[in-house]
Amino acid sequence: MYFGLIVFLTFVLYGYIFHLYRSEKRGERDYEKYGKIALDDELTSKPIEPIEEETKKESK
Repeated sequence: MYFGLIVFLTFVLYGYIFHLYRSEKRGERDYEKYGKIALDDELTSKPIEPIEEETKKESK
């Protein structure tokens, strides 16, 4: 029971890591920008992505 759960969670983890790696290589997302949120989290900081893109995604 536990062995199967560990194997399943391992596949999920490696799949997620592969997804992050592949989407960054394709240029879909730049995850380094998101990593900088912890260092630059002031209210006056620029958004990572323009807000207009969010409204376009919601309207589709």
